[in-house]
Amino acid sequence: MAPNGVNGVSHEDEAIDYSDIEAKYQVEYDESLDNILVVDGVPVIDKGKLEKLLQKIAKDFSRKGCPIKPENITVPWNDATGKNKGYIFMEFKNADDASRALVTMNGHQFDAKHAFMINRFTDFERYLNLDEVYHEPPPEEYKPKEHLRAWLGDPQGRDQYATYRGDEVEVHWHGKPSQCEIAHSRPNWTDLYVSWSPLGTYMATLHRPGMRLWGGPSWEPQQRFAHPLVKLIDFSPNEQYLVTWSYDPIVVREGAEQGPQYFAPEDEGNNIAVWEIKTGHLLRTFPSAYAEGDEAKKQMPWPALKWSPDDKFVARVTPGQQISVYELPGMHLQGKKSIKIDGVVDFEWRPLGEKDREDQEKDGKPGAKPKKARENMLAYWTPEVANQPARVTLSSFPGREILRQKNLFNVTECKLYWQNQGDFLCVKVDRHTKTKKSIFCNLEIFRVREKDFPVEIVELKDTVTDFSWEPKGERFALVSSSDPNLGNPGPGITIKTDVSFYQLDRAKGDFKPLKTLPARTSNTVRWSPRGRHVVLATVGSSSKSELEFWDLDFTADETRREGAPWGTGIQHLGTADHYAVTDAEWDPSGRYLATSASAWRHTLENGYAIWDFRGQELEKHILDRFKQFLWRPRPPTLLTKEQQRLIRRNLKEFSRVFDEEDAAEESNVSAELIAHRKRLVDEWNAWRLRCLEEVAEERRKRGKKADTADKPVEEEKEEIEVWVDEVIEQIEEEVVE
Repeated sequence: MAPNGVNGVSHEDEAIDYSDIEAKYQVEYDESLDNILVVDGVPVIDKGKLEKLLQKIAKDFSRKGCPIKPENITVPWNDATGKNKGYIFMEFKNADDASRALVTMNGHQFDAKHAFMINRFTDFERYLNLDEVYHEPPPEEYKPKEHLRAWLGDPQGRDQYATYRGDEVEVHWHGKPSQCEIAHSRPNWTDLYVSWSPLGTYMATLHRPGMRLWGGPSWEPQQRFAHPLVKLIDFSPNEQYLVTWSYDPIVVREGAEQGPQYFAPEDEGNNIAVWEIKTGHLLRTFPSAYAEGDEAKKQMPWPALKWSPDDKFVARVTPGQQISVYELPGMHLQGKKSIKIDGVVDFEWRPLGEKDREDQEKDGKPGAKPKKARENMLAYWTPEVANQPARVTLSSFPGREILRQKNLFNVTECKLYWQNQGDFLCVKVDRHTKTKKSIFCNLEIFRVREKDFPVEIVELKDTVTDFSWEPKGERFALVSSSDPNLGNPGPGITIKTDVSFYQLDRAKGDFKPLKTLPARTSNTVRWSPRGRHVVLATVGSSSKSELEFWDLDFTADETRREGAPWGTGIQHLGTADHYAVTDAEWDPSGRYLATSASAWRHTLENGYAIWDFRGQELEKHILDRFKQFLWRPRPPTLLTKEQQRLIRRNLKEFSRVFDEEDAAEESNVSAELIAHRKRLVDEWNAWRLRCLEEVAEERRKRGKKADTADKPVEEEKEEIEVWVDEVIEQIEEEVVE
């Protein structure tokens, strides 16, 4: 035996008490079953499909931020039938992970027929021992929430707009001069820019960690989306969903927060994220898709995903291959397959018009005879491939029935323009000659509401640089040019353009030109949201900045007469100028136009101006570091067609109230002006009397008579005589020699 005991440990050390150290560092094992969940609603299958089922379940849980491996899932089996029992047991690492999965995945739609119902394993014992005597819980204190559309109840019916200057964002009320004021102001509210949601409910701000939504009278945060370094956003038409994009791929760092509102490891490398606005949950992510040959340039088309007008579907194109349509909110591929289209370049959903919404409301009323629901419609185009011509296709969805196709030849490029009511589709076709040395343009216009979708062709000799439908109308405007500098504009070069208006001739069924305005410099057309009024602007030019205001129904009564010349209702209302203008936008009412010069484009006289529909300047602000101006959108009116007709019929009675308000305001302004002038006169008289007293005091000090201070000064009078010659009569005599 070693002198110091066995292995160097003396016998005295064996008597030392280590119980306190053992108690301090004792490892406690979690022997509870809180980390086990019971998932009901699982599809009943045979053993041949078990592996695929477990992989699909694990993938769905992991996508929602609740990672689990298939080997941690236990499937009870019915040996008599050879199939599972329709529920499973899932074992997570700890109780916290299980709680997150329970909150996130309970009610999850696994497929069209199955939805998960999840409970804790330990809850079954609690449910068995549940007290059958009902104990009423204490009532929670009611806390009223702010209405997100409270701004629509403004007594003066004012609109709002947002401005971004320097580091400060301001929300303004806009109305009569006495009603204009700042509704809210906040410094450092955004890091990049601000954006309104399509119906004006939310304001979006972008930050380095992600983006936030704000709303309500006090502008409290409503939701946040953790997409780091987000650069672009796009709302769905009904504000239910949101798409975000960042140039930097998604990276999930070790120890990052997990849950339905955060990215999971399988999202890494993607750039696009789809979110649900109400819950803030992440629905799915995608990589960026670039057009063929553009990946090196990194020019990604935006929006990358396009929403159906009813928020039921969202679609993305894989250039040259297919269109993939996903069903919301599950983000499953509709029909489990994409629409394979060789060479597909671009597509657009058909908008829902007021007539479509009225039909939906009628079908939803009790007792209404059910009609076949009108499906959504997709329009897409494919270029010339091998011996096949270019083609424009109208297709129903989800039926995927081809409704109309149109072949096109010698095509360089196509652009799709839907009228906002979904009545017409214009395909702007840039064609080349056989030698491919020159380009000209054709418009292929589909009349969508008519049988067999007839197509009208408008042939143009020049290149079309801008096209715009009249909202809720049958007219369109286009800007065309044959200027040789069009393709290579240099500094100081002004491109000459022609602006043309066209209208549908119902008698002949084709589109006829209303009026052409030649030799302009306008490059942008902005229609009023109500139609009728239009502004032609020269945007982005350092040498020209003209604004032309036009009314296309100025003589509407004369135009409606039979035999009236075509296009007689067009009238030029006025011309204005906003130096170096970069943006022009109508307010939702169609009565005011805002123009702005953004510091993002140049630093020359940045600021904004507001004009009425006739081109009269109402206000102008020159502001350094001014970046952005945005009108707040309004949702569709809640008034029925009958109520709107009643208002138009009795417009004089309704307008009398507003005329009285205007008169009262004008009289108040006049009274204020008179009081202001009287105050100025009184101040002048007081100052004059004070000066006279000072002069008298000075004279007294010099030993002169100082009685002028007590008596009013008699000013010397100077008489001036003016001789006026007046011609009473003038006679001309002509002497003849």
